[in-house]
Amino acid sequence: MFKKLYLFALFTVICSTAAFAQNSLDIHFNGMGFMDNREYKDFVLRSRTYSGVRTALDLGLNIDSVHHFIVGVSGIHEFGAQPYFLKVDPVAYYSYTGKNWLFNAGAFPREGLLSDYPRALLNDTLRYYRPNVQGLLTRYTNEHFTETAWIDWVSRQTNTDREQFLFGFSGKYRPSLFSPFYISHYFLLMHDAGPAIAIPNDHIQDNGGAQIRLGLDLSHKTILDSLSFEAGGMMSFERTRGIDGFQKPAGFVASAYLSWRRFALFDEFYKGKGSHIIYGDSFFEKKTYNRLDIMYTPFLYKRIKGQFILSLHQTPGYFSNQEAFRITFDLGRQTLVRFKD
Repeated sequence: MFKKLYLFALFTVICSTAAFAQNSLDIHFNGMGFMDNREYKDFVLRSRTYSGVRTALDLGLNIDSVHHFIVGVSGIHEFGAQPYFLKVDPVAYYSYTGKNWLFNAGAFPREGLLSDYPRALLNDTLRYYRPNVQGLLTRYTNEHFTETAWIDWVSRQTNTDREQFLFGFSGKYRPSLFSPFYISHYFLLMHDAGPAIAIPNDHIQDNGGAQIRLGLDLSHKTILDSLSFEAGGMMSFERTRGIDGFQKPAGFVASAYLSWRRFALFDEFYKGKGSHIIYGDSFFEKKTYNRLDIMYTPFLYKRIKGQFILSLHQTPGYFSNQEAFRITFDLGRQTLVRFKD
């Protein structure tokens, strides 16, 4: 009840403020339905079916072409669950969108901003259950270079709750616009401190990982619609302060992606020491791992996309499978009102 009153009050303030400036008010609606069945032989306790729908609705006040205030909600319903909405996350942030710079402050969607992170560092269930970043993000982009830095507050410290936050940066550099070669990198670290009332024998922990990749983008240079290859190194970082120093297992990563019309394949390979990254994919705890995604998109209409994905996971001694169907829809930002002086 209080959340509804809070959002209504913010909407009222936004609308009343709009009357005094040359600006506009728009609305944005998007969502995703998903059925994701995972039969993990390696991790029996993690074999389960994720199914549900997530929808997000927000209103945006555009002060001008670069300054924006957005307020809304993002809710998830798991099929068959009670109550209807498992969780409703607030969306409330300021956004600056300049020619080369983007800056967000508040609670804002991670999709399109951090969704390119390798699953080894940020697993794909975050799309379902933690769609927002709560903190700050800035991005610089030009023709050759993109760099993003961010901090995401996971848990605020109370007498019983731990202080936890993630921070990281990622980017891509393309030396020549006419060359298929590029370099990409990804880094994140989670800081996990205790609650305000100390727990005996509890220690601050740090956990994260990094990847650097060399890539070739051969899209539209063959009969295929897309074709790209990447290879590089991965390292994870984990320590318990006062107990040990950073443990830094490392390994080799490689991937290939190709698509033709409504079909696509994505293969990812890892070889090295196992890495335990809290928000990463558990399969990378293995010393050898290969994942093949076979994707088919039966319909793609304007802002609606439906896709079947068969994922085959292979580790030493195990072969696991995963079947998923996702439908995503994004109606874009639609102007409701344009205000005059």
